[in-house]
Order: sequence, then C-alpha cells, then structure tokens
Amino acid sequence: MLFLVRMDVNLPADMPSEEAAAIKAVEKAYSQDLQQQGKWRHIWRVVGEYSNYSVFDAESNDELHNMLSGLPLFPYMAISVTPLAKHPSDIN
Repeated sequence: MLFLVRMDVNLPADMPSEEAAAIKAVEKAYSQDLQQQGKWRHIWRVVGEYSNYSVFDAESNDELHNMLSGLPLFPYMAISVTPLAKHPSDIN
C-alpha cells in the first residue's frame, strides 16, 4: 500500500543545537535505512519550510504507523497521511 505523508517539523526553540544535531543524525540514518529497504520510496523537501512530502510503501496502516513513530523527530512532527490508490488513467 502506498501512502503520501506530509511531515512538518517543529523543534523547540530552546532545544540545544547539539541535541538537535544528534537527533537529526539518527533520523537521517533511520530514514536512509527505510529507503534502502524500499519502504520509504520518495522524499521531497517543501521549499521554505521545515517540512517534507514522502511516499511510503507499507503492508498495513500499522506498519506505516510503526515506521513513522520510530522516527526520532516524531515527537516534534505534525504528520498527515493520505492513502493512495492506482489511478485508472495511469499507464504504468
């Protein structure tokens, strides 16, 4: 199942920069592992925002939830999920 996911990150203004950098480093490694597994298919930055749109390939809603909640930045994110279905006009 494919899901379009928007993630908006809002780190606390008073978070020490060293802590933020450490969380981001673990986040990057985690996300790249999911990408290598084929679970995190695409990721695009939203220009001018600390946000991204991503496409995930998950077996179930629960698997997607587990992937998202495993993100180190999860506590600092607003996330919206849109399930995707094949369009009848798609030739692929």
